[in-house]
Amino acid sequence: MFSSILAVLAISAAAGMRIALPLLIIGFVENQQYWSDVPVLNRIHPQVVLAILISWSLFELFGSKRLLGQRILQLIQLFLSPVVGSLLAMTVAQLGDFETLQLWGIGISGGLLALVLHLVQMGWFFRLRGIPPWFALTEDILSVFLVLYALNAPEKGGLIAMMLLWLAIRSSSSWKQWHQNQAMSESIHEQTR
Repeated sequence: MFSSILAVLAISAAAGMRIALPLLIIGFVENQQYWSDVPVLNRIHPQVVLAILISWSLFELFGSKRLLGQRILQLIQLFLSPVVGSLLAMTVAQLGDFETLQLWGIGISGGLLALVLHLVQMGWFFRLRGIPPWFALTEDILSVFLVLYALNAPEKGGLIAMMLLWLAIRSSSSWKQWHQNQAMSESIHEQTR
């Protein structure tokens, strides 16, 4: 049961960084059943899901390296990362021994984790006025590894997800201090005029 929770953390963290890429990977890794275990996607024909996920994954991979693509991805992922995080968390939790009510709780917490990680990513995007291409590539690779770890080595994936959550908490305190320093420097600048 503990390893199932760690797997949920890992897959939700992957959804916080990318949306289509984790869904695409879980569709291929999952014993050739494609998306039959993923809620909502199991009602759509697999070829349609495959076409949509490949197209969106390519946009995530190449669009995340340019400023305009990053802006578009930030807005779309803001709304879809909690949904995808919930779907993936519930999919991975189905492999464990959870009841229906527990699955819903796991889905909600997985969606919240994905949203928190994406909000941190958005904060860095606006603070740095764009994410460097090397960092976007690192997110792509980390997202793939988190999905694979969630399915094959949940302890490692859960540990990485907890480290990412710790970094998110540290970033929020850093932003608070940065905003306070910005406000103080602006007030000093206005007083000297």
